[in-house]
Amino acid sequence: MSIPLLALALLPTIVLLVHIYRKDSIEKEPPKLLVLLFLGGALTTIPAALIETGAEPFLDHFLTEGSLLYILIENFLTVALVEEGVKYLVLKRGTWKSPHFNYLFDAIVYAVVVSLGFATFENVLYVLDGSLTTAIMRAVLSVPGHAFDAVYMGYFYGLAKHADVRGDHATRDFNLRMAIFAPVVIHGTYDFLIGSQMLVVFLVFEVIVTVLTIRHINQLSHTDEPLR
Repeated sequence: MSIPLLALALLPTIVLLVHIYRKDSIEKEPPKLLVLLFLGGALTTIPAALIETGAEPFLDHFLTEGSLLYILIENFLTVALVEEGVKYLVLKRGTWKSPHFNYLFDAIVYAVVVSLGFATFENVLYVLDGSLTTAIMRAVLSVPGHAFDAVYMGYFYGLAKHADVRGDHATRDFNLRMAIFAPVVIHGTYDFLIGSQMLVVFLVFEVIVTVLTIRHINQLSHTDEPLR
């Protein structure tokens, strides 16, 4: 892989990390914690790839490859659930009991950093065997897509922590489930629309998600509040 392609593979990550870090306007998170979360996210590409590869023979055995049901199950369960699931495990293990997790927006920052660790390592691997077109398309769509999924994971994760601090365990558990469910739905829909070649619907979906997520980040940044 050439230096320009590597730079293009890393550029969206740098831009998104700087943006989300700046949006954390009240109290910045310690760099050491963010680095560990980023590396943890990158490492989750390994179990995710192993699980996804291991699931393929089962899908091939029970379903016709290329059928709508095959594409649906593959993208929502084999890909989206697995990838968002491993990212969630890193997020929760690395931050739930951290003393630095003391504001609602912290959860957004943590989730996005973990997700960008995953997306960056994955992106470098794709670009390694790809072309300039692959690098550009992934820079515009795939890496921001992982970050957008993480915003919703972080949103519900923050609400769960807020409920936990209040001793509201029912609300905590609901939001922890939503912290996985919401990004899986968005991620799965993204992959399904591409896999089923519904490109017009995909473009509309992508525009809507992008606009709503940017607005959501800005609103959460401005209305951030302490957990305690």
